[in-house]
Amino acid sequence: MTMENETQAETFKEEGNVAFKKEDWGKAIDFYTKAINITKEESRNLSIYYKNRAAAYLKQEQYEAALEDCDKCLKIVPMDPKALFRRCQALEALKRYEEAYRDATQIFKDDPTNKQIQPILENLFKIVQERARQNEQTSSKLESMTKIAFDLEETKDKRETAMNNLLVIARQHAGAELMVRSPVVHQIKRIIKVEKNKEIITTGIRIIGELCKHNETRTKKVLEIVGIPWFLEILDADDEKQVNAAEHCIQTILNAFSGMENRPDTKPKKELVEKNKKQIDVLLSCLVKSIDNRIISGLARDALIELIMRNIHYDQLSWAEQVIDINGVEKLMECASELEEYKYESAMNITKSTSTIAAVCLARINENMYYDQLREKFMERIENYIKRKLLTPDIESKVRVAAALTSLLRGPLDVGNALIGKEGIMEMILVMANTEDELQQKVACECIIAAASKADKAKAIINQGIDILKHLYKSKNDHIRIRALVGLCKLGSSGGTDASLKPFAEGSSLKLAEACRRFLLHPGKDADIRKWAAEGLSYLTLDAEVKEKLIEDKPALQALVELAKSGDQSVLFGVITTLVNLCNAYEKQEVIPEMIELAKFAKQHIPEEHDLDDPDFVDKRIQALAHANVTTALVALSKTESNNSKELIARVFNALCSQPDIRGIVVAQGGSKVLLPLALNGTEKGKRQAAQALARIGITINPEIAYPGQRVLEVIRPLVNSLHPDCSGLENFEALMALCNIAQMSESARARIISEGGFSKIEHYMFEDHVHISRAAVQCMCNMTQSDAVIKMFEGDNDRVKFAVSMCLDEDKDTAMAAAGMLCIITGASNKCCLKMFDSKNWLDCLHSMLLNPDLQMQYRGVCVMHNIVSASKECAEKLIDTDILEIMMALSKLPPYDGREKIVEIAGLTLQEAERWGVIKKPGEDDDD
Repeated sequence: MTMENETQAETFKEEGNVAFKKEDWGKAIDFYTKAINITKEESRNLSIYYKNRAAAYLKQEQYEAALEDCDKCLKIVPMDPKALFRRCQALEALKRYEEAYRDATQIFKDDPTNKQIQPILENLFKIVQERARQNEQTSSKLESMTKIAFDLEETKDKRETAMNNLLVIARQHAGAELMVRSPVVHQIKRIIKVEKNKEIITTGIRIIGELCKHNETRTKKVLEIVGIPWFLEILDADDEKQVNAAEHCIQTILNAFSGMENRPDTKPKKELVEKNKKQIDVLLSCLVKSIDNRIISGLARDALIELIMRNIHYDQLSWAEQVIDINGVEKLMECASELEEYKYESAMNITKSTSTIAAVCLARINENMYYDQLREKFMERIENYIKRKLLTPDIESKVRVAAALTSLLRGPLDVGNALIGKEGIMEMILVMANTEDELQQKVACECIIAAASKADKAKAIINQGIDILKHLYKSKNDHIRIRALVGLCKLGSSGGTDASLKPFAEGSSLKLAEACRRFLLHPGKDADIRKWAAEGLSYLTLDAEVKEKLIEDKPALQALVELAKSGDQSVLFGVITTLVNLCNAYEKQEVIPEMIELAKFAKQHIPEEHDLDDPDFVDKRIQALAHANVTTALVALSKTESNNSKELIARVFNALCSQPDIRGIVVAQGGSKVLLPLALNGTEKGKRQAAQALARIGITINPEIAYPGQRVLEVIRPLVNSLHPDCSGLENFEALMALCNIAQMSESARARIISEGGFSKIEHYMFEDHVHISRAAVQCMCNMTQSDAVIKMFEGDNDRVKFAVSMCLDEDKDTAMAAAGMLCIITGASNKCCLKMFDSKNWLDCLHSMLLNPDLQMQYRGVCVMHNIVSASKECAEKLIDTDILEIMMALSKLPPYDGREKIVEIAGLTLQEAERWGVIKKPGEDDDD
């Protein structure tokens, strides 16, 4: 390490120390990190930087990060007392009490006079002793439960109860440790092979998942016993519960090796991934290899693809590039080209959702092709797959190519468009549509529908294929008819929301919509036909007249909701796009009047909005959807892994939450639960839409009801993320209002807002020019001052108290009221803040404004501030002698105690008594001369 680097590192450390003293933990972490990054060798200085950063992480409640830094420090300087102490704190917070007790004991051994560690050591000793006692009980219970659970002669009810008890034990740290050391894993592996009770099988899989949860060591022990192939075996089932449990179990193993958690915003830890790279890569290889396994169930295949898709975007795992290298793209194309109706000797088992999931997975891989060479490699693999199929001139190959192209056009759209534009491909599809073979007609129709995704392609298809679609619509096969109908619907909607563009004759859209409705509602129609009918409506509902017709059709709306609740991922596009259109929740281009005039001058086409898309009509449609229980449909559809689909779902949720009276319905039907992951994972626009919906819910409904349990803390992150310049003023305002309500709930809520960086952002918006945003920020900060941590920030070397004093004089009555409340809290909590009030030039005007205010609430806040100041210290009380403030207080104390003034009169009197106690004023009757 050069002398220059060493000096620079020390400078960063000192800047970090300054930030730490100012309680700006985030900035302190940044400076310590810079010092660490330029210190290459393991020196004593490096151990100090790690130790200091650990202290900052502890303040932010990032205990895992603090633990990691303490370990690195102790590796360089073993038995460093501060590092041991901070590791002890982190371990205690993580409930790893035995390890914390070990560190506390070591500190005490090294320094028996250390008074700071003694109470911690005593407390940890009690906890460790109690846990040892509980472990004995757990061990006894484990033994008795295993005897019953794995005894095939026992009754079904007893065995199921015993297995559920084992699951409860596995969720406890001590219980999980005992189970891994016992023969339980071996017994579960053995019993699943012969067990016929599906409930016991599923519970056994869940137990294995719990043993692997957040624990790398236990996971390795479990894998030594069962092996990765065993997980693929248990995944291969037709029982949805078992498949879901096995999929969750595999994800848990990956999380244990990579440091992720089962949260949408989680990320792998680089060092842990590098350490377990071999196991992680073997897991990926096994998943990819099994994708096109001909004998596994369709549910298992979907689960395998979902596991790859869910983890493909993490750079640390580097799965995207590896999937290409191990032929994963070709295997996914095989799945995407598979048809349920077309069964042949080597056909795979698939579900209705398989091709959709495969398409989304391909899209996710395409999104992660970060440089040209990789994108070319991805495209080459897909092109080679298509070429190989076309070289075999049989019907099956043509059908599979058409199905694969359709999937690509619904997944990685740019890839699909590039292929469909190649010479001869579109012509082949049109020829297939014009044959008499129903299967070819069917897949060709689907491909034409998907290909008409852009206006230029839609025009080309109108010219080449409109007559073919009309001919196919006359087919006797309903599956052919509905697909031809959807093709006509898509081509008819190519003008979008522009009311002046109508590719077909006037009234055609309404006629097509009525035809879709008949297919949607006709008794006996299977799910596939209803799915296509919904897709047809998704194109037609760009027309405002169709929207109005559909929203009044309660049976059709109910049919859409029921279709969505089926959970079939292939219905997602049709249903959710229809809902987006009905709510007008699609993204609208901003219309600038000057540009319109310029377009008129240049004789360019100017889009026109339909009268039926006015806000009043949109609001009415949103109300109708809410009362048709559309939230239940959104909840069912939200299980998708498609980020674009998540954005559409979030848009509908946000449209529903724009109406205050609907928000209760959204919460009651589970909307707030699914909005949280939508706000943390997906496209940036989708996350913003979901966060705004969460904020709107938090404004109207008590946060403890809207976001029960731990969810109320988790919702803070997306709300804080909405306090960003890129977000609109309305988003900022609504997020502040929701945070204001959450901040008044509990100290843990306020602590989470601080740890998520919310304090500085709220403070920033207090200076906002917009009166409503500024007011909301001040109200939120008023609630935040109930936290001791915030009080310490006000006590620091800053002008926060001065600003609070100034805000009490704000022209906006509600802002001034909130600032006065803030002043009450900080002066009541801190004598230092009372003294800092006098640093403001406006302190006297502020007190006058409050004490002489006609509003009794403001006056009450004023006398409370006065009582806090006078009670704080003699120094503070003496600063009031040369003013008229004490005279005003005396006048207030003598007012008749009625009309709501009782408390004001009482506190004014108590304040004067405090002034007398300090000798600032004399008691009545006292002689002025000594």
